[in-house]
Amino acid sequence: MKKVLAEALVVALAGAIVAFAANALSSRGLKLTRNYFPGTIRSSGSTATASSAPSTAPGTNKPSPAQMAVARLKEKGMQVVDDNQAVALFKDPRYEQGAIIFIDARNDEHYKEGHIPGAYQLDHMYPEKYLGTLLPACNVAQQIVVYCNGGDCELSEFAAEMLRSSAGVPNEKLFIYAGGINGWQARGLPMETGERKSGQFRSASK
Repeated sequence: MKKVLAEALVVALAGAIVAFAANALSSRGLKLTRNYFPGTIRSSGSTATASSAPSTAPGTNKPSPAQMAVARLKEKGMQVVDDNQAVALFKDPRYEQGAIIFIDARNDEHYKEGHIPGAYQLDHMYPEKYLGTLLPACNVAQQIVVYCNGGDCELSEFAAEMLRSSAGVPNEKLFIYAGGINGWQARGLPMETGERKSGQFRSASK
């Protein structure tokens, strides 16, 4: 019995060594020293923009999911824009000039399925893939709107904190679109598919 357990331990140890080696050699491997899930986000003293989301869910005394998301973001010192403000920023002439940019914090698969037209991408798990293109745009931009799915999705928070703490993007430039892509779709707004500026679009209702 002891011999069997010893052999099993040797096999498990060898498997772990191989797995760590493969992770280290892979360009998409996880970096063991990186914090992929930032904890408490420091407050910079900026005043967050209030969301127009209802304060309670219909027919209850409980806060709606949208209102809870806004409260959570404010607690972490993040500035917030609601659906109306996100649409206004998208239609602002400064968007075409690069003075306003949107950043999609979801992974490649979801981004390519449909994102806000012209939005950059930043999957916080693999920042090195995106920051070379993204940081020059952030330096020029006056306002940066980060989004993911909206509601309970925290990817936009992780991406925004990475930009703020690791890339030095000023907090006063950063905003979280609390409604996210789900809020965008609910309004039937156009979605760009494939890569950024692909020229391929679909209706959000499809």
